[in-house]
Amino acid sequence: MAIERDEAETRRVREAFDRLVGKAPRRNIHDLNRLEEGTKERLYALLIPERLLEMLAIDRESLTNRQGERVVKVKAPDGATFAIIEVRERPGDQDCVFFLEIEDTAFFKIDINFLVINDPRSPRFHTDVDTAGRRTKFATVRRNIPEEIKAMEAGLAPGQVRRGLRLFRHFAPLALGFIAAMGQDMIIAEPLAYNNAIIFESYGFNYIRGRRRMEEINAGFQPGGELFERLDGSTPFRRPGMEKTVRGRAWAIHDGILGEPWRGIEMYRTMQPADVCTFPGWVY
Repeated sequence: MAIERDEAETRRVREAFDRLVGKAPRRNIHDLNRLEEGTKERLYALLIPERLLEMLAIDRESLTNRQGERVVKVKAPDGATFAIIEVRERPGDQDCVFFLEIEDTAFFKIDINFLVINDPRSPRFHTDVDTAGRRTKFATVRRNIPEEIKAMEAGLAPGQVRRGLRLFRHFAPLALGFIAAMGQDMIIAEPLAYNNAIIFESYGFNYIRGRRRMEEINAGFQPGGELFERLDGSTPFRRPGMEKTVRGRAWAIHDGILGEPWRGIEMYRTMQPADVCTFPGWVY
């Protein structure tokens, strides 16, 4: 049933794309961004899951909420090779419920640079700024340890400021239909954290680079492994037992347990899902 639903969603997006664009080939985002503004908005809005629009009572045609407020914003400048789609519950909200940035790659593919789907009614944890209010940039330049601890204990993963809505399974078939309508055959994604890579695996993504590193990480978290031994309780993010879950491993990696930054992982998804799992029997 899930496969049939996904195929129907993929087909719906392809058909809607064709109606909006017509027969003229649009092979990349740069081409799409040359379209008229209203057409661009309706086109990129195809990437917003229907379930999300229903939850927020947003009309797909007008992109407004029940109050008539415009809550979907598309940034796709003419001549640019990227597009950003933002969805908020109310126009003035600090956080997007849905944020997507896609971009053309140098190899004529579509890259998902960034995707966030937040539950706007869940508690917010200020892991994105430090105690002085400076941006942490996903902990690449600074961290807010107290907020990270709170977020972790609330069940969030690294990088999250709110609980997610678990709608990636609804987004994936839309993205596949979108790129298929463009005449492309794969989506590229760089997982921002370990947990993202494992989730991407579960949705049929394979590795362009980094699979061996992921397998090394899994081996390292096995009893007696190097990473397993580093779960010594020296920080709240390195508690014994964290190797058993995806989130636990992700927080330990976020805390620097690898001895190097999280990087060098790049993944792709074609219309035919891959069968890859670098954490057998995982629990999130």
